[in-house]
Formats: sequence, C-alpha cells, structure tokens
Amino acid sequence: MSDNSKMPLPNLDNEVDVPKPTAAAVAQSADGDSISKGAADLEAVFDVPVQVSAVLGRSRMDVGQLLKIGPGTVLELDRKVGEAIDIYVNDRLVARGEVVLVEEKLGVTMTEIIKAERG
Repeated sequence: MSDNSKMPLPNLDNEVDVPKPTAAAVAQSADGDSISKGAADLEAVFDVPVQVSAVLGRSRMDVGQLLKIGPGTVLELDRKVGEAIDIYVNDRLVARGEVVLVEEKLGVTMTEIIKAERG
C-alpha cells in the first residue's frame, strides 16, 4: 500500500454546493438551444441514493459460529494482506482499490476502474 497520509478526505457530511455554470460554460447547439457544460447538468441525479461497499474479503461459517462473533473477534478472510479490495456500487463491481490510513481514518483509494460489460 502507498502512504497517502497527507491527502485529506472529503467531508461527506455536508451538502455539496454545486456552482452554477458561467457564460463561458454555456455553448450553442446547431438549432440555437443553450447547452450547459458543467456540474449543474448532473443536478438531477445528486439525490439518487446509491449503496457503496468496499469488500475486504469473504469468510464462510456456520450460523453457530456467526452468533459467537463479537467485538475483537478475528476472522480469516479469503484474501491476503495487500491484495486489492473490491468496490461495489448497488451490488455491481465498479472498481478495485486498496485500504489507506488518512488522518487516523480508514479510507479506500481506487487503483483500477472496472469497465461495464455490454451484452
């Protein structure tokens, strides 16, 4: 893993203030309609909920073993230390990455983007 301890994590607790496009960011289409070029184009999808999961590894166990898990329990996972973790968005694999420590908080840095398969 690389040492990214100096890179600040974004504050995700606050709402993002999206800047309005400037005159320079607006172009004219062939039929004269304005076409906005900027983050404001995505404003409609900002409130769409997504579930993001970073999977460090998996382990298989009986229900009896699962019920015995508590704080401080160590589980053996199917991956080795330093092996890439999988990043899922809405249960779909979108990237691989590695765990980093930033200002005493765990984070994930993406090292590989998984392209969507077209079928």
